[in-house]
Amino acid sequence: MGLFSRGDSGGPEFDEYGEFVPSNVPDPGPRLTDHAVLEGEEHVEIHRTVRDIFEERGVYDTTFGYNLAKLNLDPRHPDAGFRYAVEDDEVLHVEFTPTTAFCPQGEVLTTAASRALNDLADRHGFEAVEVRIADRHQHSDAINEQLQADADGELADSSEDEQADLPF
Repeated sequence: MGLFSRGDSGGPEFDEYGEFVPSNVPDPGPRLTDHAVLEGEEHVEIHRTVRDIFEERGVYDTTFGYNLAKLNLDPRHPDAGFRYAVEDDEVLHVEFTPTTAFCPQGEVLTTAASRALNDLADRHGFEAVEVRIADRHQHSDAINEQLQADADGELADSSEDEQADLPF
């Protein structure tokens, strides 16, 4: 049982991790369609890896009490979850679509997903991972700008020899 799991509540029957059900995942957004959108077995393979990384890092949706990757398998939310695309076999683009346009956890969940996937880069084999929240979220522009700033900061930090002075 997972960290926030509430046990078997007699809820819906989830899709299996080994299957790709297009009607139960969000359509890929414009950030993904410029690249090779993963479907079928390619989607399933990366999604298994994402699930394992989220499990290790505790990326859970506390509203539903499960690993955030399980949202793709939840038939109650067919327009929510993760979609993936690959750019030049080096960059994995990840788009998270929350269950509602006003999801109060949207920023936290997207940031947690980004940190987990970038911190455990040896698990997925991509040079870079870019995680963004779907445009349907009411604060998507601000959240995605912050995610980009965080990514730019990580690149700058990794190329600097000295640690920046912190105010604390």
